[in-house]
Amino acid sequence: MRINTTKGIALLVTAFLLGYGTRSLHSTKAADSSRKVTGLGGIFFKCRDPKAMRAWYSTHLGLATNQYGSVFEWRQALDPTQKGFTQWSPFNEKTQYFAPSTKEFMINYRVANMDALLAQLKEQGVMPVDSVQAYDYGKFVHLMDPEGNKIELWEPVDAVYDKMGKDMGYPTTK
Repeated sequence: MRINTTKGIALLVTAFLLGYGTRSLHSTKAADSSRKVTGLGGIFFKCRDPKAMRAWYSTHLGLATNQYGSVFEWRQALDPTQKGFTQWSPFNEKTQYFAPSTKEFMINYRVANMDALLAQLKEQGVMPVDSVQAYDYGKFVHLMDPEGNKIELWEPVDAVYDKMGKDMGYPTTK
């Protein structure tokens, strides 16, 4: 069964809204090496008019949108006092951000320990398509899966990400 891009995105967003994101494991620096991906960090997709798409989702589905999309705020499963975030972002259909993939979407996965995971992946012959980029709010790197989907790994610093959003005046979708 083939699912078109719009239906696939709707399924992913629905799964998140039904609580998938709250099952994410607590991200720590000293993560158990068996824990690799701890949850969804973001859903990114191409569209003709990202501004209109953000407005439609805001109006019809109640997403709190900003110039990048929407940030879903949830609580960490292993430590409910800690917030977690998942970014939802429509991109212009001509974006090169998903390259070398030709797919219409990219998924960001939260990881507990980027360095340990990358070492394991390299041992298994999985090489990143770029180098790790570090920001105050986390580390990022990209991989390609066997079917040509570009995926983004993110080792988040949720407290900094939260503060950055508040400083910019961006509400979250709760």
